[in-house]
Amino acid sequence: MKPILKDFLEEFYSERLLIRKPMPGDGQAVYEAMQASIEELKPWMPWAHREQTKLDVEANMRDAHAKFLTREDLRLHLYDKETGKFIGSSGLHRINWDVPKFEIGYWIDSRYSGKGYITEAVEAITNFAFTELKARRVEIRCDSKNVRSKAIPERLGFNLEGILKNDAFSADGNELRDTCIFAKTV
Repeated sequence: MKPILKDFLEEFYSERLLIRKPMPGDGQAVYEAMQASIEELKPWMPWAHREQTKLDVEANMRDAHAKFLTREDLRLHLYDKETGKFIGSSGLHRINWDVPKFEIGYWIDSRYSGKGYITEAVEAITNFAFTELKARRVEIRCDSKNVRSKAIPERLGFNLEGILKNDAFSADGNELRDTCIFAKTV
């Protein structure tokens, strides 16, 4: 079946979070979260090194919405269920629908970090991938120096399958880094 014909939930909940596809109009909240967190994101996210306007971020939200609809990439936004505030972004990326397998990525508005939101979101998204999308494999890849990011898959029982040496450049492009590959399979 062509991926665009696959029907599945476009939003779901965890204990404290609404997790949903990106929508046109999300740009303002995402922009504000990016600006509040830019220094914390720069060591790990290449996009944090590019100057972006509110319109750039809104255009990116609309592109992410379109890619969700075509099933090319499944970005997911994280909102506090009680307040409705945007607190971060995650999703299922580098999709191979033939297997099917997915890679989870994530970042959080630093004003909400240290409260377990990303762990909660990744657990819910992993469960969504296995139950709703019939995943056979879910991966998390991260820079070996990103201690906080590595803690998420470790906490959730993902297996460290390997470390790719000199696999990618750092987010600023100045040095080679190693990439940890964590996975859960059925």
